[in-house]
Amino acid sequence: MARGGAGADRGAAMKFEDEPVPGYPLPILPGHTSPGRLERVLRAGAFAVTTELDPPDSADPEDVYRRARIFDGFVDAINATDGSGANCHMSSLAVCALLTRVGYAPVMQISCRDRNRIAIQGDILGGAAMGVCNMLCLTGDFVAAGDHLQARPVFDLDCMTLLEIGRALRDEHHFQSGRKVTHAPRVFFGAVENPFAPPHEWRAFRLAKKVTAGAQFIQTQYCYDVPRLREFMRHVTDLGLLDRVFILVGVGPLRSAKAAEWMRSCVPGVHIPDAVVKRMSGAANPALEGRRFCVELIQEIREIRGVAGVHVMAYRQEESVADVIERSGVLNGRTPWRPERIQDVHQTEAAS
Repeated sequence: MARGGAGADRGAAMKFEDEPVPGYPLPILPGHTSPGRLERVLRAGAFAVTTELDPPDSADPEDVYRRARIFDGFVDAINATDGSGANCHMSSLAVCALLTRVGYAPVMQISCRDRNRIAIQGDILGGAAMGVCNMLCLTGDFVAAGDHLQARPVFDLDCMTLLEIGRALRDEHHFQSGRKVTHAPRVFFGAVENPFAPPHEWRAFRLAKKVTAGAQFIQTQYCYDVPRLREFMRHVTDLGLLDRVFILVGVGPLRSAKAAEWMRSCVPGVHIPDAVVKRMSGAANPALEGRRFCVELIQEIREIRGVAGVHVMAYRQEESVADVIERSGVLNGRTPWRPERIQDVHQTEAAS
């Protein structure tokens, strides 16, 4: 997986030399699979930043746009979660459709919990037709974790088979049934991994299987234990995966020691060391300390060989994302895409 790409201006808004109109799909370069900005940023070697948009319990599109604007100029792509925690919200496909209308780079999450392979393959085609360039494949949380306990889970596929089916749609131009598609989806496929859940020595091997199945980028579970992340990345390196996949490490500001305790007790797969809880409990301003700690984590994580970016998850404190990213300095002076840049470009052209 080549890390080079079209030239980019690192000192301001990241604009590629062959970019047509700001916000429009980019030409697909050799070795790329999508016209999307996230793939371009990663292959150009920039440290990428992604985040999550919590879909609204609403049918009003402005509720989506209002949540997305919080991230303007600070992130390269926005995940639209798909029934996260098995709770019902606006669908990921719909959120992504709205975001592409105004030029955002969404990551469409696809959970195997609620749909069978017929519906999922249709969603891949539909999302790509609406301009979605990034899709994250998930097995999905169990129904028992959510707010509709009477719902019947599907799990016709798991993450691995979903990746394989998606890759066949894109690269071999056919459904799993073998029937051909007339125009293949040009998408950048991702998956998730948790370096912090036991058995730790097995996690890099599991990642390798996802890469073989078709994952091109990985977003990890929250990282609050950098030594354990370093060990995971050493295993990833030993398996020769660094040139085959882009790894974005999950981070997020803690609101308080109580929140940290709740997360590690109630959120499956979240590992928070005792030292972190102790630090939060001793803080005069826990929320501020949580942001400060998140900044430190990002700065430390970016120095680990093979880490291509961070995925910032700030549930119910999305307003903190811009502050954390700005203070971490990981953008190195560049400004990720924001829809308002169309206006900026037009104003510059008129002035000249």
